[in-house]
Amino acid sequence: MPSLPSGVAGSGTARAGVSVNDPPTGPQAPERETHGDGGDVATAPAGDSPDGTRKVDQKDFEQPFGRPGRPLRSNPFLFGLTAALGVLTAWLLVQAIAGVSSALILIIVSLFLAIGLNPAVEALQRRNLSRRLAITIVFGGVIIFFVGFGLAIVPPLTDQTTGFIQHLPEYVQQLQNHPLIRSVDQRYQVLDKLQQYVSSGSLASQMFGGLLGVASVVISALFSGLTILVLTLYFLGSLNSIKEIGYRLVPRSRRTRVRLLGDEILKQIGGYVAGNLIISLIAGVVTFVFLAILRVPYALALAIFVAITDLIPMVGAVVGAVVVTGVGFLTSVQVGVICLIFFVVYQQIENYVISPPVFRSSVAVPPIATIIGALLGGALLGIVGALLGIPLAAAVLLLVREVVFPRQERL
Repeated sequence: MPSLPSGVAGSGTARAGVSVNDPPTGPQAPERETHGDGGDVATAPAGDSPDGTRKVDQKDFEQPFGRPGRPLRSNPFLFGLTAALGVLTAWLLVQAIAGVSSALILIIVSLFLAIGLNPAVEALQRRNLSRRLAITIVFGGVIIFFVGFGLAIVPPLTDQTTGFIQHLPEYVQQLQNHPLIRSVDQRYQVLDKLQQYVSSGSLASQMFGGLLGVASVVISALFSGLTILVLTLYFLGSLNSIKEIGYRLVPRSRRTRVRLLGDEILKQIGGYVAGNLIISLIAGVVTFVFLAILRVPYALALAIFVAITDLIPMVGAVVGAVVVTGVGFLTSVQVGVICLIFFVVYQQIENYVISPPVFRSSVAVPPIATIIGALLGGALLGIVGALLGIPLAAAVLLLVREVVFPRQERL
C-alpha cells in the first residue's frame, strides 16, 4: 500500500500518535474566549484573517439578532443621563418633602409627645396596670388639660370682645370730649373722615375678611391639635412595635449595639419631654396661686398660658412673664410691679433649684449645646424646632461619645 505524503493524513488516521479528533494545539490552534455564560467560544487565531475580523462562531446562529455587545459602562452619554436623572429625582424628592412639610411636622410632634408620655405609661405599668389602661389614664389627663385650657381661654375672650363692642360708642364719645383729640379733629377732620370710612362699607368688608381669616386660623389650629392628639394616641399604643420594626432594619451583627443606643436615645428624649412638662406644670400652678392671691382677672387662663410658653426653651418663660406682668399693670401699677418681681425671682428658682433635679437623670446636655440646638431647631422649624432641638442635641452627643470617639481612638 503506497504511503501518504508527509504532513497529509487521511480520515480516521493518526499522526505522531495524535488523534485527528483531538483539538489542535500549537501556534495554529484557535484561541478560546470565555464569556459570562460559562461557555468557550473559538476565535480566529492571529493571522487567520487579513483584516483581523473574527471568524463566524456557531453560537452566532443561535441568536437571530446577533450577540449582544459589551455594556456601555464608560459611555459619556449614559453617564450624563444617569447623573441628570439622579439630580431630577433629588429635586422631585425635595419638592415632595416641602409640599408635605406641615404634615411631617405634625407627625414629628406627635411622635415626640408619645415618647415623652411613654415614661408615665411605663410607671403605671409597674403598678400592675395593663398598657392599654395606662395609656387611657395618661391620655385622658392630656385631654383634660386641653379642655381646661379651652374653657379657661374662650370665656374671657368672648367677654372682652362683647364688652368692647358694647362700650365702643362710649369710647368714641370720650375721644370727642378729649381736648387734644378735639383740637386735632378741628384741624384735620379726623372724626369726619373716620365716619365716612365707616359708612362707606370698606370697614365692613375688611372686618368680614379679617374675621374669615381669623376663623380659618382658628379652625386650622383646632384641626392640627386634634390631629396631634390622634397621632399621639396611635404612636403611644404602638411605640414598642415601631421600635422593633426599626431595629429589624439593622443588620443582625450590629442589632444589639443599635438597640442599646436607640433605647438610650429614646430614654433621654422621653426624660426631657416629661421633665419639661413637669416644670411647665409647676410654673402654671405657682402662677395661678400667685395671681389668685393678688385677685388678677383671668388668673386660670394666664396661668395656663405661662405653662404652655414655659415649654419653649430660653424665650418661653420671658414671653409668659411679659404678658402676665402687662395684665398686672393694667390692673394697677402696684400689681404690675409685684408680678415683675415675682417672675424674676421664680425664674431663678426654676433654673437653679427645680430644673437640675428633674433633668439630672434624663438629659445631660452642656449649656452651649442647649443654646445651639434650640437656635438651629428654631431657625429650621420655628417653635416646634426649638422644642425638639435640645433632645436631638442630646442624642447627637450620645452618638458622638459612644460611636465616634471610640472609633477615632482605634485609628
